[in-house]
Amino acid sequence: MRMKKQVAELIQQHGTPLFILDHKKLRRNYRTFKKNLSRVQCYYAVKANTHPEIIKTLFLEGSSFDVASYNEFMQVYEYIKHFEEKDQESFIWDKIIFSNTIKDRETLSKIKKYRPLVTFDNSDELKKIKACCNTAGLILRLKVPDTGSQVEMSSKFGAEPGDADYLIRLAHDAGLVVEGLSFHVGSQCTNFDNYTAAFAITSEILNDARAKGYGLNIVDIGGGFPVPYDAQVPEFEELAGLINSECKRLFPADVEIIAEPGRFLAATAATLITEIIGKSRRDGKIFYYINDGVYHTFSGVIFDHWIPNFTAFKNGEKEVCAVVGQTCDSFDKISQSVQLPGNLGIGDYLLTENIGAYSIASSTNFNGFDGAKIIHTNLNR
Repeated sequence: MRMKKQVAELIQQHGTPLFILDHKKLRRNYRTFKKNLSRVQCYYAVKANTHPEIIKTLFLEGSSFDVASYNEFMQVYEYIKHFEEKDQESFIWDKIIFSNTIKDRETLSKIKKYRPLVTFDNSDELKKIKACCNTAGLILRLKVPDTGSQVEMSSKFGAEPGDADYLIRLAHDAGLVVEGLSFHVGSQCTNFDNYTAAFAITSEILNDARAKGYGLNIVDIGGGFPVPYDAQVPEFEELAGLINSECKRLFPADVEIIAEPGRFLAATAATLITEIIGKSRRDGKIFYYINDGVYHTFSGVIFDHWIPNFTAFKNGEKEVCAVVGQTCDSFDKISQSVQLPGNLGIGDYLLTENIGAYSIASSTNFNGFDGAKIIHTNLNR
């Protein structure tokens, strides 16, 4: 009852669709990560949700950042300048890693003066870095198993482990320095065997490189930390225990361990309220048309393989319904099978939880529709 009252007040004040960012939850997620992985420095993956207030909250908590473009790089760097009073020539590895393995020459030239930490996974990328950004510290990204992850990564990124020695040597011969290794087991990884295999591959390459005189001292374990979207998702504490054990067993104490959580920090920190603007029965199934969709806040359904959830604020006998977006594109179907009361009508509201990651970050203005209004709770500043 209290929640219904709060939602009604928010709708009356702001209208719908309404995207509510809970910064208290964001801080709690960050602190959970740090509590369970105390050796690991957190580099928030900005691509998960680029909203400036999220970056500010996490920055003030002590987070570093994983960026994938020049714009993301500069978005974070503005906070470094403002809060740490560093000039443009400052050493920023402790706050930013440019983890997109493929960077255009213009971007590399622009970030050269910052002496960035960047990833690579092939010889052609090394040539670009040598020509355009020879001040960079390099992290070699490895291809590792990602079986069963919600979004698999290894088909597009990562050097074959058998090529690692060659690529490290090639970088050294070009006058560049490989500072460490990285991997990514795939987004929303619930198959923890992927981590075990990735650690084994990485430690073997790291120890071999160090034995040959290459000063690798960073291991970036990427992202993939699972969000509890449902009861079947393994607990984060279980994964953290495995990571801590493997890091202690496989990597010397002088090796810095970093990670790039995105979804894990942002997903559960946001809730969406939408309004039913149309209703029809098609081939025996109720279709609820809402004022949001896959071109907007539900873009994760398309780009992130995310399964949306809906809760109604009205009681009634439930049946299998479809929830579809407001655009004129028939592709704009959010869910074809969701249990909702059949007595909902135009003007009723639906609540969607855990929609903080890969949602507004990839929203468009297709058909001229504005995205959801974003409000913040518990900013605590």
